[in-house]
Amino acid sequence: MRFPPALEHNHMNMQPAAGVRPASTDTLTAEDALYWLALRLTPGLGTRKAGQLLEVFRTPQAIFRASRSELQAGGLSASVAQNLASGCAFDDAAEQQRLAAQAGVILISITDPQYPPALRDIFDPPPLLFTRGRVELLATLMLGVVGTRRPTAYGTVVSTKLSADLATAGMTIASGMARGIDTAAHRGALEVGGDTIAVFGCGIDQIYPAENRKLAEQIASQCLLISEFPMNAPAYPQNFPIRNRIISGMSAGVLVVEGSEYSGSAITAKLAIEQNREVFAVPGNIMSKMSWGPNLLIKQGAKLVQEWNDVIVELKPEDRRRLVERCRKRLDLNENKSDETNVDTPASVMGSQGREILRQLRPDAPMGLDNLIESMEGVSSSEVIAALFELELAGLVRQLPGKSYIRAWTD
Repeated sequence: MRFPPALEHNHMNMQPAAGVRPASTDTLTAEDALYWLALRLTPGLGTRKAGQLLEVFRTPQAIFRASRSELQAGGLSASVAQNLASGCAFDDAAEQQRLAAQAGVILISITDPQYPPALRDIFDPPPLLFTRGRVELLATLMLGVVGTRRPTAYGTVVSTKLSADLATAGMTIASGMARGIDTAAHRGALEVGGDTIAVFGCGIDQIYPAENRKLAEQIASQCLLISEFPMNAPAYPQNFPIRNRIISGMSAGVLVVEGSEYSGSAITAKLAIEQNREVFAVPGNIMSKMSWGPNLLIKQGAKLVQEWNDVIVELKPEDRRRLVERCRKRLDLNENKSDETNVDTPASVMGSQGREILRQLRPDAPMGLDNLIESMEGVSSSEVIAALFELELAGLVRQLPGKSYIRAWTD
């Protein structure tokens, strides 16, 4: 196949455009996708070099239209410049395009407005993402949750619980769908109807480990799978540290639950530090090897996490406001569903009680639990306590010592 017909006659004519890459306002056309795939599949062209070429030439089309001398002037070796100039990757790109379409995979380029903004700013962002599921989750506030593949019972419970609580508070849980802590994190978010993103270290159509096939399908149908690796790419060991930079790069921070000193989770934490992300760690038993990694991170300055709010309070003010807005929308959605169906579902009852509690509480004057219960006419104490718990998880209410509450983060 070589070059597409439209390029075959004039690929030497277009001069490189100066300046950094702009954000596109259009989604990828079939022709655009072919060029991005060819760029990704060109032998010898790594992620960093591809990014440098895009900064100079601005589009894959312009890169493939450049001469070998222009490409070498952009920092490429003679052999890689020849590979690009010859268009040798277009046959493989066409096959990748066919496989992606067959699997329902959407390609997101680094110039696409749907590309995660935080990921675009790291040192070596992937030029192209293969995605399957709800692409809109790439715009949400994410937290990476990582840890060992061989967790203790404590680690599994903690990963599940914290992920569920943080997902309820509006964060999207990003992890690698590996055995152990990753799997527990994804399941924790799914169990409460929250959002989670699984980042693959292989092709998005290659489920690894195999026992997580059902989990992967659930995430694809309800949330999102992503990978930078081409379709059919095997799960080579060297792929996983590469994958980890995406988990940390997309996220506001990384939470390490369990892991040894030199584990993959420790690598992810190091990447997070290099990317100027927050690092959180769950303390563990000092007699357990699986606690060595997070305990060491805490000694080095990572935020110690005992509950979900330990993460939330460390977020930037604008990120906290995003969570508040997301939770408000969720409450409004529950109210609208109740109005439409005229059915007293648990969600609609929770929404109305939650809004009443928010009307009662103030951000500057704590209100005791007993006084709050008295002010809620026609609502039992157990219902008030349940509603407070949900609001606290959502980050809208904060509990103070002495069983008193304040409204949190109001504008």
